[in-house]
Amino acid sequence: MKKRKEFKTLKWFTGFALAAFLTLSVTACGGKDYGNHEKGVASTDRSQTKFSIMGAQSALSPGYTDNVVLNQLQQDTGISVDWTTMSESLAEQVNIRIAGDELPDAFMGVGFSNYDISRYGDDGTFIDLTPYLTEEYMPNLSKILEENPDIRSAITMDDGYIYGLPAGERMGTAGIGADEDYSIYSIPQFSMINKAWLDDLGLEVPTTLDELHTALKAFKDNDMSAKYYGNAPGSTIPMSTGFDEWCWGQNIFYAGFGFTNWPNDVCKDLVLKDDGTVEFVCVSDAYRDAVTYFHDWYAEGLMDVEMFSQSDTQLISKCSQGYVGVSTWWYIEELMGDYADDYVFLPVLDGPEGTHNVTIRTGGGINSGNLNITKACKSPANLLKFYDMWYDPEIVMQLQYGAKGVYFTQQDENGVWLSISDEESQKKYGKGSGELKGEQEVYGPKLILSDYYQTTFKMEDRAIERLTDLYDYWMPYVDSKSVYPVDCVFTSRELDDIDWYKVSFESAVAEQEGLWIKEGGPTDEEWESYIEHLRKKCGMDKLLAVYQAAYNRYAGIENEE
Repeated sequence: MKKRKEFKTLKWFTGFALAAFLTLSVTACGGKDYGNHEKGVASTDRSQTKFSIMGAQSALSPGYTDNVVLNQLQQDTGISVDWTTMSESLAEQVNIRIAGDELPDAFMGVGFSNYDISRYGDDGTFIDLTPYLTEEYMPNLSKILEENPDIRSAITMDDGYIYGLPAGERMGTAGIGADEDYSIYSIPQFSMINKAWLDDLGLEVPTTLDELHTALKAFKDNDMSAKYYGNAPGSTIPMSTGFDEWCWGQNIFYAGFGFTNWPNDVCKDLVLKDDGTVEFVCVSDAYRDAVTYFHDWYAEGLMDVEMFSQSDTQLISKCSQGYVGVSTWWYIEELMGDYADDYVFLPVLDGPEGTHNVTIRTGGGINSGNLNITKACKSPANLLKFYDMWYDPEIVMQLQYGAKGVYFTQQDENGVWLSISDEESQKKYGKGSGELKGEQEVYGPKLILSDYYQTTFKMEDRAIERLTDLYDYWMPYVDSKSVYPVDCVFTSRELDDIDWYKVSFESAVAEQEGLWIKEGGPTDEEWESYIEHLRKKCGMDKLLAVYQAAYNRYAGIENEE
């Protein structure tokens, strides 16, 4: 009997975690120093009008010094900003500044984690912004927080204070006029099949995994890439995807077993049940059945042998040359190129038991790590007046895409701004609209709500297409709308546990999932060993407890001691 790969503890991770701990210890040492600021109390100092801000910029951006939108906001609010921005090495430079106590007045667009925000808020590096989030200081933002208490909750740390301004883009189906609002991130993978090949073979579009198996086998046996497109003999790849990848993975096909373990922003394989309990699907019987089932496909040569290693560029190349019968992506046209007209979306497929369930993913949440004012700032009220303007819909529109008159060139009959077309951008500026956006976009505390796309500016055509497909083709197959919130706030102790175990846990699960698909299994003995490894070596139970406790606080459920 073929010996299967043994479970291994990721030895490198211990060293990595220790190194990370030492780094954090160095940067955090020195005790608490709140400067001239007091938590819960707004400073009355209004003497400072020039501010130093350090942060991120797009690789295409020339910097913010000559940004017309930012310069106008400075003029309107009576301040000036000395910008230090970069697209590379930002984290390193930020750490140097914090460790050396050489702080700018604010960090912008850095993307601090909740762990960092809590730590730097506790030791006084970041000041408490709670007393400034009022109509007196920030009328635009305070109105948003009043109307959206979930946003305030998302940026409030476990100590009850707020150390950063909210940022996030809620691009949802409300932006296309749908009654129910689903995030564009809810389902990241759209599966598609070559219907021209099906028609040639006299087959219908599959509705079950078994029917898809039949179709894939027919694609392979008849070498459809060679037969239909005249490609080289033996060039047909019945199905090609990535492995556990964002929009081009195989996970959508697991729906026939009751789950879709998408890559997500919290923890892979974590799901929230309707009753409010959290669990890992990677230790469920359904998961075991799924990897066993798809091993047969792999063994029959129906799944691309390169799925575990190929890049998205390599996948696009195969698909655009007419080699692939079934794949996953957001847009058929983008993936299949000149052959796009031959493809249609697959429905969500029933599994061996005649059922399916798509578990929607989290994403598009709110964070407060993109504008954090430091203790070096003498007059936070003056600086926050400037940033409050960022929460005006027309201002954030221009900070996200580009200035009116440049990126937004006209309005429709309802006064909604329309973005420049690629053709117009090429003619006027010698570059596509995407590149134009990259040059003008400003990173930072930008908050875009779903209704802005109806009232202020039109959503990009590609986003409209994707949301429409999401609403029409995929969301009808979702039985449960429960999803673990990306906005959960973790305590420092919980974040320590996540930092210590999460990478090891996710790596172990992914490695074994790939092995089982390629080699078959698992046996009863292997399955028990796998679960024991996750519990004893990868902290699965501790992670589960952390995510449950954080969700309970988020939902207002009292945690058991």
